[in-house]
Amino acid sequence: MGKRLRTQRRGAGGSQYRSPSHRHVDDVKLPRMDEGTGTIRDLIQAPGRSSPLAVLDIGGRKNYQLAAEGTRVGQTVEIGGDNVAVGNITVLGRIPEGTPVHNIEGMPGDGGRFVKTAGASATVVSRGGSVMVKMPSGQMKEFHPNCRAVIGVVAGGGRTDKPLAKAGKNYHVLRSKSVANKATKGIAMNAADHPHGGGNHPHVGGPNCRKRTASPGQKAGFIAPKKRKG
Repeated sequence: MGKRLRTQRRGAGGSQYRSPSHRHVDDVKLPRMDEGTGTIRDLIQAPGRSSPLAVLDIGGRKNYQLAAEGTRVGQTVEIGGDNVAVGNITVLGRIPEGTPVHNIEGMPGDGGRFVKTAGASATVVSRGGSVMVKMPSGQMKEFHPNCRAVIGVVAGGGRTDKPLAKAGKNYHVLRSKSVANKATKGIAMNAADHPHGGGNHPHVGGPNCRKRTASPGQKAGFIAPKKRKG
């Protein structure tokens, strides 16, 4: 009998391949306050994240934020207000057009959901009843004016310039994110091991698109593909 697929191992009850949370720093959420200031006490590395974190001291409380390029230890960060300086946090309705931002809230008060990868930033394009933001992918997205964001570009953008050089380093990098660093093609397996396996030469042998509601063992290939626009 063949080996069970990793998708079968995951099952419908949640992933069995969890990221090691005991090694991770606390979650990164924008502070729940309208006005105030904080001081950057330290810049630290966070396993499982591509960017460093800034440790903020807000009224004696510790808060973690994505470090922005140009921030430094001892810098004062303003929360709310109209001061558009790198590292400050304010609502999109107060940010001038052309300003790079990151860690944008999808809904006011959710703590930040968009543009959190090292070296990434979005650009405020226009303001009004809603704020139009150009995302790193080039897509234009509308946000509520009361959604908050951090001014600047996420630090750590040059992380891909230095090669990993060996497979061992890649293993440890992906381990923090609970991503397998090796994978075998389904067409290289036997028919008992994978839906794409078997045959006298490497080929899928049939449709490789599966619906989203398919059972975990059937989900191999393209899952719920959408028609390309344009």
